[in-house]
Amino acid sequence: MDFELMAEAFPKILDGLPVTMALAASSLFLGFFLAIVIALLRTSRFRPLAGFAYSFVYVFRGTPLLVQIFLIYYGSGQFEVVRESFAWPILREAWWCAILALTLNTGAYTSEIIRGGIQAVPFGQIEAAKACGMNAVMRFRRVVFPQAIRQALPAYGNEIILMIKSTSLASTITLLEMTGIARKLISQTYKPLEIFLIAAVFYLTLVFVVTRVVAFIEYRLNPERRDVASMRKDKDMTTVAALGADVR
Repeated sequence: MDFELMAEAFPKILDGLPVTMALAASSLFLGFFLAIVIALLRTSRFRPLAGFAYSFVYVFRGTPLLVQIFLIYYGSGQFEVVRESFAWPILREAWWCAILALTLNTGAYTSEIIRGGIQAVPFGQIEAAKACGMNAVMRFRRVVFPQAIRQALPAYGNEIILMIKSTSLASTITLLEMTGIARKLISQTYKPLEIFLIAAVFYLTLVFVVTRVVAFIEYRLNPERRDVASMRKDKDMTTVAALGADVR
């Protein structure tokens, strides 16, 4: 194990962290709003819209993300109509192609997570909101969506983690995020074990931070969990006090 090489590689791979974070944050932000639209279309009673949303989800969940990146980055430029369109300045750049592929992919997965959360909202609460005179937009904003997010948050936390790790695929289209820099260093040193160990440490650290943040948000959005935790704490304190009294 070449520890000197690992020490040299550490700051170099760290330089790719902002690119990794920017890719993950941008795709998750855009994909979340796309997922809300797709989830609403999936739950629509209008069959053409529901069918379109189902097809979108089926395609992007049924094909590998690497293939999607290659199709967007390498495939789009083969069509003259694309090269002459307003989208070509975006599609010819590896950065925007990576964000587009990641956004579409996470949008498909997240839409199913949100759809499950929407369908988990009790129908009686929706009927009660209708009885109070709320229109469809207000019902969704005040009743359905807040509860759907609480239901979907644990699964969405997993999707965030998957997207952070999926940014490593952007290195296949010349982007120098952490994995891209690691691959470049390996081509120079021919020592993949040491280099990839350093990269793995960075990814593990990011995942640890995300899991803690998601757990905290989930705790704050679920008052019943705070009440249970408070009751357990009070019970434990009472038990300790009782044991102390018995000892005396």
